[in-house]
Amino acid sequence: MFSALPVVMNESRIKVAIAGGGIAGLALAAGLVKKPHIDVHVYESVPEYKDVGAGLALHLNAIKAMSLIGPEVQQAYLDKALMMGEEDQVMATEVILAQGPHSGQLVAELGKAKGRKTVSRADLLDGLTALLPRDRISFGKRLVSIKERPATSSSGRRAEVLLTFKDGSQVSADCLLGADGVHSFTRSYLLGADNPVTAPKNHDGWRIYRTMVPTEEAVRHINPKWTRSVPILLGPRGHINCIPLNKNTRLSAGVAVRTGAEITDEDGQPPPPLDPDLYADYSADAQQIVRLVARGDTARSSWAAADHDHAPFYMRGRVAMFGDAAHAALPFAGNGAAQALEDAAVLNALFGAVEEPGQGIARALHAFDAVRRPRSQAVVDIARTFGRVYAYAEDDMHEDPPRLRAFFDRWAAFTNEFDVAAQNAAALEMFAALGQQEGDSVDGA
Repeated sequence: MFSALPVVMNESRIKVAIAGGGIAGLALAAGLVKKPHIDVHVYESVPEYKDVGAGLALHLNAIKAMSLIGPEVQQAYLDKALMMGEEDQVMATEVILAQGPHSGQLVAELGKAKGRKTVSRADLLDGLTALLPRDRISFGKRLVSIKERPATSSSGRRAEVLLTFKDGSQVSADCLLGADGVHSFTRSYLLGADNPVTAPKNHDGWRIYRTMVPTEEAVRHINPKWTRSVPILLGPRGHINCIPLNKNTRLSAGVAVRTGAEITDEDGQPPPPLDPDLYADYSADAQQIVRLVARGDTARSSWAAADHDHAPFYMRGRVAMFGDAAHAALPFAGNGAAQALEDAAVLNALFGAVEEPGQGIARALHAFDAVRRPRSQAVVDIARTFGRVYAYAEDDMHEDPPRLRAFFDRWAAFTNEFDVAAQNAAALEMFAALGQQEGDSVDGA
C-alpha cells in the first residue's frame, strides 16, 4: 500500500514533476514556479545536500541561459559566486602547455565573459533552492518506478505519469522531467535498462584526483596566481587545473589522468595513488599543483569520470530527460552545467506556451528533443576530444601550438558564443508548427 506525499496539486493546472534537484532541475523549477498555470514539484533522491562536487566556472552561454529562465536565477549565481576580475574585465580559463618543447605556451582561452565568476556546486544549489517555496521540493525521494496511464473518457481521468519512490510513496503528474543525473532512472526507463547507451561510459579510462584546501594554505605551496584564476595545464600523464571557490576562501585543485582503458569505480579495485614523480618533466607550476593534490589521500579522493554515449531520443510520451540524465559530458570542455542550463531555458520557454495538459505537453517535449539533442550531444563529443587533446593523444596537435589554438578557438566559440535566445525561439517555433499540424490533421479527418 502506497502512502501519498503531502503535496496538494490544483487540478486545473499542469502538474510537472521534476526528478532530481541538481542544477538542471532546480533552475527549471525556479522558472516554472512563476507560471500560474504550472504546478511544479521537485523530487530529490538524497535526504539533504552535501558540500560535494567540483567547482564551476560557468561560460557565457550558461549565464545567458540563466538570464532567460529569470533574472533571479542569474542573480542567485552572482550572489554565490567569486568574481575572478573586475566587473568589466573579460576573463577566461587559460589552457597552457605544461610539458614538452612548447611548455608555457598559452593555447586557449575558454569561456570568455565579462566579470566571470567561479562557484561551488553546493553554493549554487543553495542559491537556486532559495528560489523555491519549501513545499515545492521533497528530499529522500529516490525514483524506482515510472508508469504512464492514458486518459479515459469514461472516468474523465486525464493522462498521467505515476511515480513511485523507494520509500513507498507515490504521486501522479501530467508529465515527468527527469534530471536525475548520470545514473538516471528516467534514462533507464526511456531507453531500456539493457540498451548499450543507457549506462554511463568512460571510454578513455579517465580518473580524476582532487583536493580541496583553504586558500591560505594553497598559497604556501603553489603560485598564488592560480588561486585567483582557472588554469588548465596540459601534459601526457595528466592535465592539472585549479578553481577558486567560496569567495576565494577555498581552492579546488585536481589532476585528470587518462589511462586509455575503460575503468569504473565498481570493480572493487582501489585506485593507484597520485605519484608526483611522474610529473618531473612538467612545468614548475604544474608540479607544485600536483604535489598539493598528492598531499591528500588521493586513493580516497579520486573517482572515475563518466559521460554518456548518444541517446536516440530524449523523450517518449509524457516523460523526458534533461541535464546529465540526457547527455552527461566529461568536464574537460567546462560546459556540462551550461548544457543543463540551456535545457532548462528551453523547457521553461516551452512550458510557458503549454496551455493545457493534452497534446501540448507532447508537442513541447518533441520540440525540446529536436532542438536540444543535436547541440548537447555535440558538446559531449567536444568534451571527449578536449580530454584527448589535453593528454597529447589527439593527432599530435600539442606539437603545433598555432593549430592547437585554432582548434580551441573554433570549439570554444561553438559552446561559449552560442545564441541561447535564438535556440529558445526555434523551440517555440517548432512547438507552434507541431500544433498547426495537429490542427490540420483534425480538420482533415
